[in-house]
Amino acid sequence: MGEATAQLLARHFQTLEGLMQASEEDLLQVEGIGPQVAGSIREFFENPRNRELIKKLQEAGVKPQPPEPQAGGPLVRKTFVFTGGLVHFSREEAKALVTSRGGKVSSSVSAKTDYVVVGADPGSKAAKAKELGVTTLTEAEFEKLVR
Repeated sequence: MGEATAQLLARHFQTLEGLMQASEEDLLQVEGIGPQVAGSIREFFENPRNRELIKKLQEAGVKPQPPEPQAGGPLVRKTFVFTGGLVHFSREEAKALVTSRGGKVSSSVSAKTDYVVVGADPGSKAAKAKELGVTTLTEAEFEKLVR
């Protein structure tokens, strides 16, 4: 899983113990987590070797830090979708920028989407955004918004 997904989970569950105990259904309640990711997370935590490794890390003094509180600003509670190739950011970097500023990232455009960031060679998501009247941003406009 990428950094953006890890941040979503950390903000939702707050503690490693909370995440470890989460059922697949609990995981699916986190916006941006689908059935495949939820299943993989459950599978990871159900593996005794992984649980033993986590226990050893904790005994060695590794302590996961709670997520930083979300700051105010133009991204708080806004949902972003990315389509097309980005030049200045990897997809994971762009997602992390959004989530670290209190926004959410979705993989599909809906009426609940606030912004669609359109990169090079966008797919059907750009057309769907136009159809639904969702605000589209160029990569430069997105960068200005997050900086």
